[in-house]
Order: sequence, then structure tokens, then C-alpha cells
Amino acid sequence: MRNYVLITILMAGYTFVEGCAAGKSTARTDYDFSKVSKIAVVDVLGPLGNEGAKNQVADMLTMELLQKGYAPIERAQVQNILNEQKFQHDPNMTSEQDVVEMGNILNVPTIMIINVSQFSEDISMTIKMLDAKDGSVLWVGSGQGSTEKILSTILGAAAGAGAGVAASGEDSKDKVVGGVIGGVIGGAAGNLLAPQKAEATQKVISKICKDMPARIPAAKKKGLFH
Repeated sequence: MRNYVLITILMAGYTFVEGCAAGKSTARTDYDFSKVSKIAVVDVLGPLGNEGAKNQVADMLTMELLQKGYAPIERAQVQNILNEQKFQHDPNMTSEQDVVEMGNILNVPTIMIINVSQFSEDISMTIKMLDAKDGSVLWVGSGQGSTEKILSTILGAAAGAGAGVAASGEDSKDKVVGGVIGGVIGGAAGNLLAPQKAEATQKVISKICKDMPARIPAAKKKGLFH
């Protein structure tokens, strides 16, 4: 009985895991991205709620930058340096002068800013790479994706049901139902970046960065007879 209930709940939740994501970007054609040695991931703006979630999203971008051959400085380190230098600005209105000043403080030629406009079941964001010399935009990408809030509730319910049944040592329907209700409450009160939300966010960022210029262009694969 216990295994049947858990499997049924998990199978119901599985259909919501995949979600979808799309992204596009454009870059300056007259800029030599191979000269970019370091990139500072400065900030993540939007309704993410806490610093831990913002750092998690910034780390997802950091991974993409590494794959493109760049040497990123993570957001947490950047924020510490800016705070030590007592640099203050309105992150929602970053001016060209702010970009130049941050570039000088961090000693980097470029900075990255993520602006998350929506972060619920639907996720939307814009990512910009800015020239620290003059604040101009070198590359910009935007994307969106979706996930289902119900998934965290279902998975939380499954965990709650399993815990409730295991604790009781019985296959009582009342215990299972009680576990599910407890799991639903626990799932609803979970962390902002639940696993499925983190996965959906990572997919959006990957789609956005797909066509970002690489610092070192990827080598072309040789054919069988080359």
C-alpha cells in the first residue's frame, strides 16, 4: 500500500518536470571578445527574494561563461569587494558611470547583470554584458521558461506521505492522507529555488547564452576523411 501510494504520487508529478525554455541574444559585431580576460557577474535583479537565490542564479551564468572560455568572478565575491570599497548605486538604474566605476574597482573589462522580470511558474529574464570602459552594451540576451508550482507540492506530498507512513509503521489510509497533507504544507513553504525551479532557471540561462560569443571559438570537428 505504501509503495503504491508513493509511486502514484510521483508518477503524477513527473508530467510537470520537463517544462520548456527559449532564448535569443545579439552581440556587437565590431567587438573582439577574445580580448575579454575576466568578467564580473555583478548582480541579479528581480523578485528572487534572498541573496542565496540570487547567488545560485548568478552561479548558473558563471557556468555558462566558463564554457565559453571566459574567467568569471562570481557574484558573492564581487559584492564583497564592492561593499569593502563602499560603492553605492541603485541596481535598478545602473548608469554608464556606475559601470565604469565598478569596472575600475573590480579591475575587469566587462561586467554582467541579470535582470529577472518574472519568477513564478513562468520565468523571464534579460542578461547583459557591458563594456566597463564606457558602459556600452556588448551582448544582450533574453529568454523565458516555465515550470509548474504543483510539482513541488506533489513531491513534498510524496515525501510527507512516506515519512508519515514510515513513522506509523502501518499502511493506514488515514496515515497516508495525513502525510500527504503535511507534505503539501511543507512543499508550499519550501525554498525559493526548489529543484524544479532551479532546473527551469538553468534551462532558460543556457538557452539565452547559447549564441553568446565565445572568448575562444570552438574548434571545428574534423570529418572522417580530413
